[in-house]
Amino acid sequence: MEKKKSARVDGDKNVSKSKAKRDARRKQVQREKRDANVAKITGSAVAAIIVLGILFVVGRQLYIMAIRTTPSTDYSAALTDDGRIADADMAAMVDLADYGNISVPTDEVSATAEEVDDEIASMLESYKELSTDEQMVIADGDEVNIDFVGTVDGVEFDGGNSGGAGYDLTIGSGALVDDFEQQLIGHKPGDEVTVEVTFPEDYNEEMAGKDAVFAVTVNGIMVKPELTDDFVAENLADTEEVSTVAEYRAKVEDEFYQEHLQEYLTTYVLENSTVNTYPNQYVKATKSVMKNSDENSGMEMEDEIAYEKELTQRAKEAVKEAMVYQAIFEDAGLSFDADAYYNEQIEAMGEEYVKMYGAGYLAQGEMKQMAIDHLVGLYQ
Repeated sequence: MEKKKSARVDGDKNVSKSKAKRDARRKQVQREKRDANVAKITGSAVAAIIVLGILFVVGRQLYIMAIRTTPSTDYSAALTDDGRIADADMAAMVDLADYGNISVPTDEVSATAEEVDDEIASMLESYKELSTDEQMVIADGDEVNIDFVGTVDGVEFDGGNSGGAGYDLTIGSGALVDDFEQQLIGHKPGDEVTVEVTFPEDYNEEMAGKDAVFAVTVNGIMVKPELTDDFVAENLADTEEVSTVAEYRAKVEDEFYQEHLQEYLTTYVLENSTVNTYPNQYVKATKSVMKNSDENSGMEMEDEIAYEKELTQRAKEAVKEAMVYQAIFEDAGLSFDADAYYNEQIEAMGEEYVKMYGAGYLAQGEMKQMAIDHLVGLYQ
């Protein structure tokens, strides 16, 4: 009996081992199927991502190709020969500001004393003359004329001789090496001055770090004339049509007033006019000319989509300006002989220049100026 019982136990053990193997095999198969499914799903996902990436790149390139502006030098594209935007009704496309009833603030358009003084000072600068008055003394900021001969160890070096041609120098400008300019302060026209300098270490290979001596002759000091009635009568009567200081100052003040008034009025009408519909062909033509200019100027266009958006914005601003001035021109009933104007431009600037820009572009410029003149004239 014991023997039979033992045999049954051994049989049970064999059955258990076999079942365990089957279970392990079943689990392994299930695991392999699960891993295969995961790999399949993962592979599909990766493939989908790759496909989407390719589609994105291709789609982006197609989009760029679709919006890319072709550069052009045709300034008169989409313009008629009399300067108007082709196939565009300004009265319908632009809500024009009430340009005849603008309240102009006097304090914003009047000339300031500072800008008038600066303009007069600039004019006097252009009439500077070299004075050889030996009573004058060189001071910091003075403009002087000198001649010089430079030597190193008693030997003249290349570029160190003015050759008697005279050299204009502003004291304190730092145009010459070391403290060359400062050593001239206190001297007078006619003085012979010995100037000692040391060339910097980063100067050219031949002169770097060397001590040099310059024999300098002070030829004179540039002197700005005083603004007097006599000066005005002698120098400005023909060009400015004034004969006294008071008349000249009043003229300068009026010129600044006109400049400020025009700026205020044109800014106002542009900001307070609304374009309802843009002429697409003219916007496209304007973008093409702008892109050509950008490329010629070396502008970098790394993000082409961003560039095209910015280009469109710039073009629309320019087109709006053209539309507003054309609207004023037409609303005011202005006119000019476009053919005669075209021929005048050929005579004044040459046929090559005129043909480069075209009749439409040049006429548009004249139309704009007439509109601005009319606008400013309403407030004078």
